[in-house]
Amino acid sequence: MSTTWLPCGVYHQNYDQDHAWWQTNFIRGKMILLFLTLFVFIPWFADEYWISVCNLIGYTVLGALGVQLLIGYCGQITLGHAAFIAVGAYTSTLLILEFPWPQFMLDFGLAYPLSILIAAFVAGIWSVLFGLPSARVKGFYLILTTMAAQFITVDFIITGYVSQIGGRGQAFSLPPGTIKVGPWIIDSDLKVYFMMLILVIVCVMIIANLLRSRVGRAWVAIRDNDISAELMGINVVKYKLLAFFVAGFIGGIAGAFWISNLAAISPEHFPWFWSLWLVGVILIGGVGSLHGAIFGSIFMVVVMELLQLAVIPLADTYPKLLMDFLFIKEAAFGLAICAFMIFEPNGLAYRWWQMKNYFNLWPFSY
Repeated sequence: MSTTWLPCGVYHQNYDQDHAWWQTNFIRGKMILLFLTLFVFIPWFADEYWISVCNLIGYTVLGALGVQLLIGYCGQITLGHAAFIAVGAYTSTLLILEFPWPQFMLDFGLAYPLSILIAAFVAGIWSVLFGLPSARVKGFYLILTTMAAQFITVDFIITGYVSQIGGRGQAFSLPPGTIKVGPWIIDSDLKVYFMMLILVIVCVMIIANLLRSRVGRAWVAIRDNDISAELMGINVVKYKLLAFFVAGFIGGIAGAFWISNLAAISPEHFPWFWSLWLVGVILIGGVGSLHGAIFGSIFMVVVMELLQLAVIPLADTYPKLLMDFLFIKEAAFGLAICAFMIFEPNGLAYRWWQMKNYFNLWPFSY
């Protein structure tokens, strides 16, 4: 009997089937539909405003992936991830504006793609430096260490020294035509959107493959019980620092990508609240799930945009609402976290998992 049509679940006969990306024809069909939606339908039907919202979602996903890796898979609580995103953004910006690239690299549009890779490595190494205390401390003390990364990196080094390079003051201007990938100048939201899709897909595949490897299993073991993991022969310090490096690496990519969406970059783009926001994203999306980083990003960005659209028509009658929208946004963020912790503590990813199981196990889904 063909295993394709066996009822109530998916049956695997070997290891390769169990670890295949797309395990059934139905899943393959869903993924084809997803790719058509992302690469064809959204660019074709969405206006410029919603394309910019999609870009913000992609940026949030890239930032949340690193936080998800540290908190959700390795158990290392971080509240300073915006610092590593800022390192990636400023490294890429300085390489583009200040580094004397050979003319042929500028002509062929290789400077910016190479700057993304270098920025990712610099942010990863910088993340490891602040991950070193994880060898001796954890929990509340590690939270303080990662918060120190934010204040030392953004408020002291970047604001006080890096921003002064070239006598620019606080902001680095990114003139039109600065961001170029191959023959394409990234000068519109739609071009930024396609670049965002490629970077998100690549980063998700990198982390997903790591999680399916020995490294990922070591991270999960450390998250569940670091003492037991060490007794099993896992080098806890090594894998913790590797987690910080990979999280910083992805954060560096996020920062280097985000400068393509800005006319100028300044330290105000990377406040400490952004680090807290990314933690909230994975709490709402679901801790310990790559789907959680994606669902949480979509939920938070779309809800805040809809909230802003609801406030704008009331601005004529209540102008203070628009002036205080930042505080309204922060209040909505806090209420959303409280609501999810009470009513859906496992996040949106768990609800998605339940829906898939109900469908896959029907008619025996009870």
